[in-house]
Amino acid sequence: MQRAHPNHYAVLGLDRRCTADQIRTAFRVLVRQSHPDLNPNAPAAVARTQELNAAYAVLSDPERRRTYDQELAAPEVPVKGARAAQGERNVSQEAHLRIEDLLRGTTLEVRVNDPGNPQGPETYPLVVPPETAPGTRFRIPRVGPFAGGFVMVKAHVRPDFRFKARGSDLRCDLKLKPERAAQGGMEMIRSATGTMLSVRIPRGVARGEIIRLPGEGLPKARGGRGDLLVRITYRVEVRISRPSGR
Repeated sequence: MQRAHPNHYAVLGLDRRCTADQIRTAFRVLVRQSHPDLNPNAPAAVARTQELNAAYAVLSDPERRRTYDQELAAPEVPVKGARAAQGERNVSQEAHLRIEDLLRGTTLEVRVNDPGNPQGPETYPLVVPPETAPGTRFRIPRVGPFAGGFVMVKAHVRPDFRFKARGSDLRCDLKLKPERAAQGGMEMIRSATGTMLSVRIPRGVARGEIIRLPGEGLPKARGGRGDLLVRITYRVEVRISRPSGR
């Protein structure tokens, strides 16, 4: 015998008689405590944030909360008697996020249109915490007839006109004048976070040469950030003229 849903009240440290304001306050406090900045190199912080997201998604919506409370009050049923097998209750989708969303965090709305759900479309909030690594997977518990299943969302990097992502590394081009490439010196570029970075150009740098700026890429799953790889480009000067004396 097994229940198909977690105890969302326990996740937020509340009982079933709590008010909507208490739910909202508890969620905000606990999400701040799980912020990656306060928990560096702690994958458990991301998992905790996902757990809080799932609880808040259910308890902050009055209709979903009523349905959930009814499910808590219902007697346990054998797993074999569930409406659908676990795999049939699960759905998955990819979320293509902007670079700044992964770095600074954002809130998304996940909408599930399942023809098998007589209650209609399902909508869940998804809080993407700051410093989320590409490839991070979020598990959002479903409610209603498909309780016990999950909406599984995998975070990907949306293509950007300035940067290309490869894992947690970012790549960009720096176009130089031929004179700068010959002489070398310092150039400034804008980072993924919007700050200006100094790039030291070696004398006689070759086209296509990569200059690596450590820690200026995307977040890594185990903490820290990848690198920014700056590719040098410039136009080679070619002059065509008639030979002298002709």
